[in-house]
Amino acid sequence: MRRRLYFMLPDVPSARGLLDELLLARIDERHIHFWAKDGTPLPDMPEASFLQKTDFVHGIETGMIVGGATGVIVGGLLVQFPPAGLQISTFAVLVGGLAGTLFGAWASGMVAAAIPNSRLKGFQDSIEHGQVLLIVDVPARRVEDIEEMVERRHPDYRFGGVEPHVPAFP
Repeated sequence: MRRRLYFMLPDVPSARGLLDELLLARIDERHIHFWAKDGTPLPDMPEASFLQKTDFVHGIETGMIVGGATGVIVGGLLVQFPPAGLQISTFAVLVGGLAGTLFGAWASGMVAAAIPNSRLKGFQDSIEHGQVLLIVDVPARRVEDIEEMVERRHPDYRFGGVEPHVPAFP
């Protein structure tokens, strides 16, 4: 199980130095991501992905739940109160739930793609003022080691917390 750690770094050179230290601590580069103000060059540094910067994943999850529930309700209502002259089976509930889930995921995903990640809202102002957010995914057993390493070597960095669950694909 992996945990996601957040660190607010003062500038790009500090972030670059910490990247080197994390690599020396045997944290794979694919688990390290940086997010800086738009237009800020991050030389040879892995940038945060679209999925990490936006609420896309959260939007899809929410849309699937709301859309699926709505589809099941509509399907159930069609079974209970069919339109005049139509015979509708209970299969309509399943079809309604599936259609609602797909439509909800699509619609919510499109809206959420334009919204900054709500989990990272507290870092947005610092990023806009030139600081760099480090997002690093580490095994649960290494969380304390990485926190201590960063605190010991860079006491001016601000620790932003631990996310208990790291999604499988972002």
